[in-house]
Amino acid sequence: MKKTHHIENADSFPGLNVNEGVSQPPIINPYLKGRIKRAQYTTEEYVEGILNGNMSILSQAVTLVESINPAHHKQAQEVIERCLPYAGKSVRVGITGVPGAGKSTFIEALGMYLVNANHKLAVLAIDPSSERSKGSILGDKTRMEELSVAKNAFIRPSPSTGSLGGVARKTRETIVLCEAAGFDTIFVETVGVGQSETAVHSMVDFFLLIQLAGTGDELQGIKRGIMEMADGITINKADGNNVEKSQLAARQFQNALHLFPKPTSGWDPKVLTCSAFHKLGIEEIWNMVMDYMTFTKDSGYFDQKRHEQSKYWMYETINEALRSNFFNNPTIEKLLEHYEVELSQNKVSSFVAAHHLLDEYFNHQK
Repeated sequence: MKKTHHIENADSFPGLNVNEGVSQPPIINPYLKGRIKRAQYTTEEYVEGILNGNMSILSQAVTLVESINPAHHKQAQEVIERCLPYAGKSVRVGITGVPGAGKSTFIEALGMYLVNANHKLAVLAIDPSSERSKGSILGDKTRMEELSVAKNAFIRPSPSTGSLGGVARKTRETIVLCEAAGFDTIFVETVGVGQSETAVHSMVDFFLLIQLAGTGDELQGIKRGIMEMADGITINKADGNNVEKSQLAARQFQNALHLFPKPTSGWDPKVLTCSAFHKLGIEEIWNMVMDYMTFTKDSGYFDQKRHEQSKYWMYETINEALRSNFFNNPTIEKLLEHYEVELSQNKVSSFVAAHHLLDEYFNHQK
């Protein structure tokens, strides 16, 4: 075989021999006659398709909302605004829990229970890893085999890029589209226990925490803040030899909840046990959600909470827009590089650099 020009093939490296490699195949299939382009819809076509429950158009509308291309923002907001009068009628449930608690199995079990009861279910996900890795660690569609092919179910992982705030805001906008498409139940899932729980709590009616028993000190593995946000807790994997441990853990959590201040809703959070794998205790959990909905609607807390959430997301949207505008400003982009060098050489403090950047930004806005 012909030798290549690698330095290892020089006479000064006796015994080494690097042969010519195989040429790289083309990235695009040469037999593909033409790239199939996705249909482009007008705002009216998007809205009509969504209101008619067209899943394909709904998926593309969600993609439009998630797009980071500024050219798509105006149409995305128009679609959301047109869908808004048809939204707001679903039961929104946030689901969180420690890694390995069986959230995907639980969502599939509860989801299939609802779908079989003629409910329309949308499962959305917020992935806190997206800010660092720019990629989703969720495999919901592969882990929810039954639910992913169910007729009345729609599963949508979170966007793969953007800050947590941006991802969460787009998830809330996706809720509006799903409700307009006729979904009467929305699950918002979050991975692990982190800051994404606060974002989920601010867009759902009922916040469910999934926990495990038999993992040591049950109360050590969860933050107090998450416990205080929970409207209900379920101990999953309560089957086989784990039944007694699960019942003990449920009592421990129930006792711990009594130590917290009473929620503003006036609702006393309940702790139940279930086995998502064996589909045990699933109906009781949904009954708890329905009891909460009835309780909060009768007390007026339900409407009050949704109004507070709308205000919260107005301010979050303002913060996100200002942040985006600041970092996409050409002058700021150049100055950021300059101050990064200054910081690395200890010529300026972080706070002084930040104030100089902000002053420059505001001066350009005048």
